[in-house]
Amino acid sequence: MEESVLTSLVLPLSLFIIMLGMGLSLVVEDFKRVVVFPKAVAVGLLNQLVLLPLVGLGLAVAFGLSPEMAVGLMIIAACPGGVTSNLITHVSRGDTALSITLTAISGFVTVVTIPLIIVFSLGFFMGEATTVQLPLAQTIGQIVGITVLPVSLGMVLRWRKPALADRLERPARVGSVVVFVVLLIGIIAANIEVLRNHFAELAAVTIGLNVAMMLIGFWSSKMLKLELPQALAISIESGMQNGTLAIVIATSILMQGQMAVPGGIYSLVMFATGGVMMAYFGRRGAASGEPAGADGSAEIAAA
Repeated sequence: MEESVLTSLVLPLSLFIIMLGMGLSLVVEDFKRVVVFPKAVAVGLLNQLVLLPLVGLGLAVAFGLSPEMAVGLMIIAACPGGVTSNLITHVSRGDTALSITLTAISGFVTVVTIPLIIVFSLGFFMGEATTVQLPLAQTIGQIVGITVLPVSLGMVLRWRKPALADRLERPARVGSVVVFVVLLIGIIAANIEVLRNHFAELAAVTIGLNVAMMLIGFWSSKMLKLELPQALAISIESGMQNGTLAIVIATSILMQGQMAVPGGIYSLVMFATGGVMMAYFGRRGAASGEPAGADGSAEIAAA
């Protein structure tokens, strides 16, 4: 993908706004739920932070991806969930509170894990041929600036001005998804030839990664005898990653446009599978008369 104003300025700024909107929906209690739902949070974080990169690594090797595409796949596998996963969980009548908790915690933890996974991936797939340098301290600082900082600002705004935050939360959540979709369409339109050249190479592996992680998330939850709303939340969090962040890292931090291609295609895939989840489980819950957020998170479901 070509370096442009879109990738160097618009994308990071849009991600900052999206993460600010996410912060508006978070309170300290979201992090305290790790004590209330320790088993659900633990399996969700294990899937996101450990199994997802490992499955991504295995698929990249199994499919024989080119070094740049393999690193790009690892970037999306290293990213946390985003506001899209929270919205899909909510519409699918999953445990929205758990989804937000997993997104919040993974978002802070991956500030450290993303650079480590990228450094490993560059060495593993590109070896001596790599010309990409990734200073850890600077990269962590950049990721903090476009993720942790805006989320923290949003949380502070909710704490200091709760009424204003309440009014802004729903528009911010919907707006974040709209911004993401518009950006994705813009990136696809600007790089249609690059995507066309690599779609055949990446379609199967991105679908495999997304579907595999959603199934792993669901089955691991059911094995631990978690309720369906929690299993849905963990499944969606395991397979829905922050595609905008992946593209920003590839284009604005690594300055490697081709490495953004897997993130772009993966985003298309996860919108498709997320749509299936919302259509099936949302309709299923509506038919049974079960209210959205029946997991006990009425205050979040109301948003």
